[in-house]
Amino acid sequence: MLIRFSVENFKSFNDRQELVMIPAKKLKTNKEHIIALNKVSVLRNATIYGANASGKTNIIDAIRFAKHVITKKIPMEASKMYCRVFSENHEKESKFEFEIFKNGKFYAYGFSLLMSDQIIKSEWLYELLPSKNTQTMLFERETDMNRLELGENLMLDEIDTMRFKTYKLDFEDNNTGLFIREMNRNKKMNKESKLTFFRDVFEWFDEDLVTIFPDQPITDFEYFYGDGGSDKINEIIELFDTGISKVKIEEISVADLKNKIPTKIADDILQSFKNKLEDSADNMKAMMSLRTNTAFYNIKGAKGEEPVITTIMLEHGNAFSDFEFSEESDGTRRLFDLLDILISNEKNKIYVIDELERSLHPKLTYKFLELFFEHLKENNTQLIFTTHESTIMDQELLRRDEIWFVERNKDNVSHLYSLDRFKERYDKKLSKAYLEGRYGAVPVLKNFSDKVGEDE
Repeated sequence: MLIRFSVENFKSFNDRQELVMIPAKKLKTNKEHIIALNKVSVLRNATIYGANASGKTNIIDAIRFAKHVITKKIPMEASKMYCRVFSENHEKESKFEFEIFKNGKFYAYGFSLLMSDQIIKSEWLYELLPSKNTQTMLFERETDMNRLELGENLMLDEIDTMRFKTYKLDFEDNNTGLFIREMNRNKKMNKESKLTFFRDVFEWFDEDLVTIFPDQPITDFEYFYGDGGSDKINEIIELFDTGISKVKIEEISVADLKNKIPTKIADDILQSFKNKLEDSADNMKAMMSLRTNTAFYNIKGAKGEEPVITTIMLEHGNAFSDFEFSEESDGTRRLFDLLDILISNEKNKIYVIDELERSLHPKLTYKFLELFFEHLKENNTQLIFTTHESTIMDQELLRRDEIWFVERNKDNVSHLYSLDRFKERYDKKLSKAYLEGRYGAVPVLKNFSDKVGEDE
């Protein structure tokens, strides 16, 4: 679970900005939106509003960027991703920090880097003890001083001590990568090791944190092939007015696949599946999915068998033939992606989505959020998303402390703040007040005649 995220000197964010998932103490509405973690409460949702070019997408991108650096490497384009509004930021560190909950413990992990040179400057990991309002250092690193140290209170045994010294030696003079990734790269730790916090925190970024952008397919639909997967999707799709009466899986031939996608791509996919089978044990079935924005195909089988290729087909009421997934509207395809979040049985996921409502009717967006809060209340799943959709700014659906705004000032610097600071009444119509500009974070438009007057 995410407790807090902060970013500094990244794109339109100059000084430190924080997204906080801790509920307001005096707010009593929608208590089911709160997750209890070892006597610490966190919110299941954060909804971020802002005008076009206000910087709200940059919040999502900051999380995505940090995840990429942690789990992979610093991307080449990082050299221009510092806040370029002020020239001095070229030589100023950019900082990213996450407070998270993983496997029963609270952690604060962060790093700083000089974007212009793509160099890591510092890295740190602490275990947080909220009940005592204290923190314990697990490790710290400063590349300028070539310093990498573990906390003094870890009390490592001989094996862990030797292991850490070896990893540290392997990483000496490395200022382009993060040590937390080094500790998880093809290195196994037994459960008794006191260094498992490296693995737990890395897994949170690598597996639990999911970032999604508007043109990025969310799911490969593998959940269809689980127990009752098709039944679950048909049960939920009835709740949305899409015109679809039934979703089913239909088998197609290799020739059909090659007619639907370029032959070279189909051949590459089939060869990859064959290689996957070669690496699997005898009689073990393998499965592979191919997903684009407009199509979905699944291949499964075992050694010595012809692969079975399937796709999704959709019934529309009394229509005499079924429809392919590619024939559906952008909104329907987007809805299918979002339904994966509702149907998945995975726990402790954090979905971070830019433009949740893209291509969706406002009522579908509202319904999706209702189902999210209802269906996943036991899964400890969090949803953080940006939106322009004012109709969901409803205190029956969202808590005040779940609504955030990003506003750009006259220097083109973005600031993030919560609706809760306005202390609105429970019966206040928030969407109307927002569109009227009460909370900021809306476009400030000029008349054409005003612009002409300025030019004269």
